[in-house]
Amino acid sequence: MKHAIQNFQIPVIEFDRALKFYTTVMGYDLQIMEFQGAKMAIFRYDTKDGVGGTIIEAEWLEPSDNGTLVYLQAGEDLQPFLDRVSTAGGKELFPKTELGPGMGFFGIFKDTEGNRVGLYSKK
Repeated sequence: MKHAIQNFQIPVIEFDRALKFYTTVMGYDLQIMEFQGAKMAIFRYDTKDGVGGTIIEAEWLEPSDNGTLVYLQAGEDLQPFLDRVSTAGGKELFPKTELGPGMGFFGIFKDTEGNRVGLYSKK
């Protein structure tokens, strides 16, 4: 087993609003799909070895700002991603912060749906 996480789902209330937010923040288009009546959009991931995730609008899921915290991969530097959060309608909750020498950086934001989500980068 290479990863503790197989995939993740970020619940959303208004799919189109959330899709616009995450497309803006991540700087790429998410792949849209439907599965058993749920609208989903898939984040980029390495199909060979990566961990996948989606935003999902489904009646059995509800956004939350006090549950599990997912960190999205932001490449070499998360700051440009974090800079796009407020212009996309979200709110920065925790600025870019070093985890420790050689351990990378993180930042946390609240999305348009009310979820807390983190970003991680090497620099």
